[in-house]
Amino acid sequence: MKKVLVNFSRFFVGILFIFSGLIKANDPLGFGYKLQEYFEVFHISFLHDFAAGFAILICAVEIILGAALLLGIRARQVSVGLLILIIFFTFLTFYSAAFDVVRSCGCFGDAIPLTPWQSFGKDLILLVFIIIIYLNRDQIQPVFSSEKAQSRSLWIVSILAFGFGLYTYNYLPVKDFLPYHIGANLPENMKIPEGAPADVYEINYTLKNKKTGENKKMTDKEYLKTEIWKDSNWEITGDPESKLIKKGYEPKIKDLKISDAMGTDYTAEIIENPYYNLVVVAHDLNKANKKALGDLNALAITSVENYNIRTVLLTTTSPSNTEAFQKQNKLAIETFFADGVPLKSMVRANPGLLLLKDGEVINKWHYRNLPSYKHLEETYFKKNN
Repeated sequence: MKKVLVNFSRFFVGILFIFSGLIKANDPLGFGYKLQEYFEVFHISFLHDFAAGFAILICAVEIILGAALLLGIRARQVSVGLLILIIFFTFLTFYSAAFDVVRSCGCFGDAIPLTPWQSFGKDLILLVFIIIIYLNRDQIQPVFSSEKAQSRSLWIVSILAFGFGLYTYNYLPVKDFLPYHIGANLPENMKIPEGAPADVYEINYTLKNKKTGENKKMTDKEYLKTEIWKDSNWEITGDPESKLIKKGYEPKIKDLKISDAMGTDYTAEIIENPYYNLVVVAHDLNKANKKALGDLNALAITSVENYNIRTVLLTTTSPSNTEAFQKQNKLAIETFFADGVPLKSMVRANPGLLLLKDGEVINKWHYRNLPSYKHLEETYFKKNN
């Protein structure tokens, strides 16, 4: 039974670590954004610029440890590494849940969103299995008896683990789990179905007795049920507190608002355009790849001249800085503004490009592999005429 338990723990932990590492490595920028939330919580925001690097490293370590555990390579070192890692993760998820500082840990990226308490529970279960592995680490035998084969296996796993994270960082996720993925209909993802449940809130009152000075708290339901409001000795003090007790329906896209420098809303006009239109996303113009912006500018000019294709640029950069940037770099693209969260979700690149038609994401590109005008023309524009 002990051997069965150790082997089960080994396979369960190994597979889960590989899966967790691969899911996050599929979108290292997204995981990096989550790390930045933790950096802010612990007041180490100076690490923001290194978040993506840390994300790639953590994902690779998870994959390597999981694979090494399955292969039985260096069981002593691997068991210690797993124990340190799970203790660290358990602390983070508990802290997030207890103090409500990070609403989603990003353990499985955007593929399987977990609440902080769910993440903490998952880490506690993993902790138990990893302790079993650690206590019985000497019983884990390698799949390959040859030291040379073990070393080669570890090198191959390491190269693949780091290589996958670097590839998705420099291009785009292999599988896009965000609501702006290719094939997504943006207007549909922003709708709330008729009859969908709304958020349920509880109102809490603080009351004080004028005669005795006694204070008590009660909910709005208790306030009405007890009819305490009829007693003139009790009065409400302070402002009522509103507390969310049940989350209602939440659309996949809930925070996208596109506006011009004056604040006029252009969201529907841009995303519901019935014709092909190009959307350049550069959430931070100051850090955007300038050569890519120049290429996109040329692409926009040629597209509008030949096929009247509208191109817009979306950014979070202030209107004044954006105007100065446009003049300096001679950008001829219409510019609009939106919050950074949806822009970072649209495309994991700065800048990135989306091709939309009638609200649907037809395709999207990282600035490292932008399409040529000829490709767009032959694949999309000509077929639209």
